[in-house]
Amino acid sequence: MPAFGKLRIMSARESEALRPAVLQVIESIAPDADLRALRADLPLRDQVELDSLDWINVLAGLRDRFSISIPVADEGRLRTLDDLVRYVDARQREGRHAASVPAPAPDSDAGRQFLVNGELVAIRPIRADDKEIESDFVRRLSPETRYERFMVTLSELPPKKLRYLTEVDQVRHVALVAIVERPAGPSEIGVVRYVVDDSGEACEFAVAIDDAWQGSGLGGLLMQRLIDIARARGLARMEGLVLATNARMLKFTRQLGFRVVRDPEDRDTVRVVREFRAAS
Repeated sequence: MPAFGKLRIMSARESEALRPAVLQVIESIAPDADLRALRADLPLRDQVELDSLDWINVLAGLRDRFSISIPVADEGRLRTLDDLVRYVDARQREGRHAASVPAPAPDSDAGRQFLVNGELVAIRPIRADDKEIESDFVRRLSPETRYERFMVTLSELPPKKLRYLTEVDQVRHVALVAIVERPAGPSEIGVVRYVVDDSGEACEFAVAIDDAWQGSGLGGLLMQRLIDIARARGLARMEGLVLATNARMLKFTRQLGFRVVRDPEDRDTVRVVREFRAAS
């Protein structure tokens, strides 16, 4: 792939052909923004109110709309509307469509770092030797966050549950952790996972973020990585069970493109669903 800084200059005709479609993607994430006043050569997030999760969704929308891949290494270089239009044009011309991208290997995120809240965060698959940091992570969660994640009152993970959460095959049970380095050693600050159901067509996800990191965009970053893996591996949909009173989580999943499915016989929880393709 050519370096982003060396992308060829598009003609005015090419730019105008792609620009409205790119703007439609932005409008779908920020419907209240006045895109007519947008300066195409200035940073987009300085002009449109897009939080970290919204920005992740803009990039995901471009992937879906134009059937292109956007490697993580390129994401930080996409700042202006002109950047996005040029990039979409270049990726389409390369012909590297998302459908041809192979499914990520289980260790595809090993050693990959992201800047979140000014701090380097490593995202990688969880390992069997992560039991200590996983257990410590759950202990540090507030009682409310623990209940929202596990839907039971607990303060310590039982050994059997801890083994289940860390000894995963990264095929039918995929789990990613976010790690920061501390003087005492690595510290887990977030985890996402999905488990494929018996049909092999769908998966159920779960996410937990350290209370101090909630609202930082870390949850969206982790979930988008998980969604990318599920989609690339050909799953039809991703589902999750959310407490009906957890307004924050319901808003979070809506931002990620999930729809809410209510069960009239269960007022305590709702199911959130995101389709990737029609089930065969």
